[in-house]
Amino acid sequence: MKQPAVNAPELSTALGWVNTTQAYTLRDLKGKIVLLDFWTFGCINCHHIIPDLRRLEKEYPEELVVIGVHSGKFTTEKDTVKIREAILKLDIHHPVINDADYKLWNAFAVRAWPTIVLISPTGKVIGQHAGEGVYKVVKPYLDQLIVEYRDSIRREPLPFQLTASPETGSRLRFPSKLIAGSNNTLWCSDSGNNRILQLTPEGKVLTVIGAGNRGFGDGGFKNCSFHEPHGLALHNQQLYIADTKNNAIRVADLDKQEVSTLAGTGELDYYFFYDRLNEAVLPNSPWDLIIHKNVLYIASAGNHQVLQMDLEEKVIKRFAGSGREGLANGSLQEAAFSQPSGFTLMDNTLFVADPEASAVRAIDLQEKIVYTPFGKGLFEFGDADGDVEDALLQHNMGIAAYNNLIYIADTYNGKIRLLDLHKERIKTVVAGLNEPNSLLFLPDELWICDTHNHRLLRVNLKTMQKKTVDVKFDA
Repeated sequence: MKQPAVNAPELSTALGWVNTTQAYTLRDLKGKIVLLDFWTFGCINCHHIIPDLRRLEKEYPEELVVIGVHSGKFTTEKDTVKIREAILKLDIHHPVINDADYKLWNAFAVRAWPTIVLISPTGKVIGQHAGEGVYKVVKPYLDQLIVEYRDSIRREPLPFQLTASPETGSRLRFPSKLIAGSNNTLWCSDSGNNRILQLTPEGKVLTVIGAGNRGFGDGGFKNCSFHEPHGLALHNQQLYIADTKNNAIRVADLDKQEVSTLAGTGELDYYFFYDRLNEAVLPNSPWDLIIHKNVLYIASAGNHQVLQMDLEEKVIKRFAGSGREGLANGSLQEAAFSQPSGFTLMDNTLFVADPEASAVRAIDLQEKIVYTPFGKGLFEFGDADGDVEDALLQHNMGIAAYNNLIYIADTYNGKIRLLDLHKERIKTVVAGLNEPNSLLFLPDELWICDTHNHRLLRVNLKTMQKKTVDVKFDA
């Protein structure tokens, strides 16, 4: 990380600061060790270093200042309003610069997300580090800098005036995934409230799983805790839950009304190419779940893979993806995914929403091969209907099969698109949403997690009439 010290470029931006009431210059930060975090809000690896940054901020409150530099990859990620929503969702408590024009990215010679840069109390660039594992890399340098600059460090905390979180006016907070339940009910992961809800089609809440606080605790439905749960799968009164930020698979016994941890310790686990094939592995930011023929499939977004677990054996193993981020077809071990985040099944094919490549991937479960019905690569995205060769999506997080058609939550475009595999065409069927994450047909209505509008929508596909579901808890 260490490099010859040079003067840090000024933190000027034409696009403004977010999560603070004022802009800052290096002069304002003189006497502080400054850590710049270059990130983009759709990048799972950027999410992974947020706990490290929180830990460093807590351990060095007098000496360290963290500044986020948001250099957005996707068009939607360049919008200041969207960055503000992401800051709220990710619970970030430091100022962020909107670097949509890549001015600071280029000035600091950054080449990958995430990258952190350390600046000394006298305004010199100490070095940079790309990738995860930030805490272990940065802490020794902080300790060294505190000794080296002990006479010039300004130890009083810098009182940032962070932007207040707006009230959503909704009982939901960033709802993210939906599945059908028994007796004409549905289950929703109310991810921002760290809980799972069972609802009637009219919105009446029948069951709440989770105390609502961020945590990693097993126990009864009222006392257990999660950290941003997403994907759900139901099998024989066992509700499987992708507890994403805990890097765990949890299971709720609906008869006993108890939650236990099936796999995961809270730590991230990594395995690439031919590492640990046919061995137990831990999930890495699991984002979605689906069950087929007594096998639970796991979208392990953080390691760009699909995992599997036999429901009798209850051991999670690798299934598809090398672990390399990309868009590559072929055998299960040769294929590459880009942050798989949504599942649906059609016959014996598992379709995967692959958002960082703005693609729809497919795994033939019988032939054990991966192919791409739609998508071109990590930087091929946009907003266009038409033939699959010309159409474009932007960071699509959800997917659902219905009547031999594939419906796509085109998340960053705020739309629901329809992929006709036979005609090889894509068209928009619903627009005007705010980062939709999940789709469900129940029974013939389209349900949508309109995630950043903090609501569930029901859409009549014959009339295309949209109705917001009024979520109601018992008094």
